[in-house]
Amino acid sequence: MKIFVCRGCAEAEDLADETINRVVSRLPDISSDYIGEPAAYFFAVSQRIHQEYLRNVRKKEADVPVEMAVVQAEPAVDLLSEDIETEFECLERCLEKLPTDKRQLVLEYYQQEKQAKIDHHKKLAEELGIAVNALRIRAHRIRRTLEACVHGCVEQQPAH
Repeated sequence: MKIFVCRGCAEAEDLADETINRVVSRLPDISSDYIGEPAAYFFAVSQRIHQEYLRNVRKKEADVPVEMAVVQAEPAVDLLSEDIETEFECLERCLEKLPTDKRQLVLEYYQQEKQAKIDHHKKLAEELGIAVNALRIRAHRIRRTLEACVHGCVEQQPAH
């Protein structure tokens, strides 16, 4: 859901449900051959669903007669949403460039909220055989790398 919410999707919960439904429907076909982190597969499916969502939104907007169209947002808001989308596209590219173990760690690290996040960090550190503080440092270093990559990617994008 967070992925869809951060991308400004009005139907984030429905899109997350659709992601889960599609993955579950494909499990019999892929479970015996799939190698890798399941979260990566969910992420890839969510990307496709987001693209479908954007196509549907654009189609709905195109179906509205010009005389009935009403401008509801200021240009600055439109630019902001375009910038956010560019940042997420860059983040996705930068995540793909990371080695699998680092990508998996950073995706795992930033899951959950509040107490569940703390408990998750303890469990993750235990699984890796390191202290929670060492886990925090690793995640921070990966995040710095990602931030630099995303910043560089965004700067390379053409101006709107």
